[in-house]
Amino acid sequence: MPSLPTPEPVGFPEPQPFPARPPRPPRRRGRTTLLIAAAAALGVIGGAAAGYTVQADRAPTPLAALSQPGLAYPAKPLPKGKEADPLSAKEDHRVRTNGDLRTLLLAKPSGTRDGDAYGIGKGWLSLSGYALDFESEDYMFTELAGADLRRIAVTSWEQGEYRTTNITLVQFQDGSSMSAVDHAEGQQAYMPDPKKGAGNSGDPVKGSGNGRYYVYRASPETARYMASYRARAIAQRGNIMLDINILDTKPISKKDIRTLAERQLERL
Repeated sequence: MPSLPTPEPVGFPEPQPFPARPPRPPRRRGRTTLLIAAAAALGVIGGAAAGYTVQADRAPTPLAALSQPGLAYPAKPLPKGKEADPLSAKEDHRVRTNGDLRTLLLAKPSGTRDGDAYGIGKGWLSLSGYALDFESEDYMFTELAGADLRRIAVTSWEQGEYRTTNITLVQFQDGSSMSAVDHAEGQQAYMPDPKKGAGNSGDPVKGSGNGRYYVYRASPETARYMASYRARAIAQRGNIMLDINILDTKPISKKDIRTLAERQLERL
């Protein structure tokens, strides 16, 4: 008999490894936080809306009366003849400053001549005339025109050959947007500048909380080829700013400007 062929062995496939699992995408953080924040915001808005609805449905609560009994002083009117006397002009500066402001200017010293440095008329000075004395004329005019400027009183006298003294009282309305304090401090601010002011910080005026007087350094005078000397005092009392200027071709002592400033301040 013919021999049968030998059967080939049956092969089994080699085991294959499981494919690697793809990496999981990173989790988005903050989603839960945003949901909580949104829920909290909705709660606040809903609570505010509910509170407003409840308050709107209530009847308005009446306000307390502005005038209440028992607040008057004294509780009973004083007997006739025992009422308090009104304040004198010495005790109430408004009694003086509400009158003719020109009467508060220092009197011209004996032996002096009337000056007309500002083109003054009857002791009053216009705003435009006052602004002419400043380097930034337009700016000063605009500033004072926008403020509650009340009036400007001025006096001027001449003595010796070239000395001229000018005193200006600039009065503002009470409660004005630009007060006498602002105007005085604005002028004092640039005085230490040697190009615009005296070149020094000045000295305090006795009897004034913010007044100062200054002696300028000599500057060339082109008109007469002489040195021009100047001294200035700036102070404030109440709603009035006082400005004193002395001009001369000779040096001006501190005593001269200080004495004028102290005397003028006393009259206010």
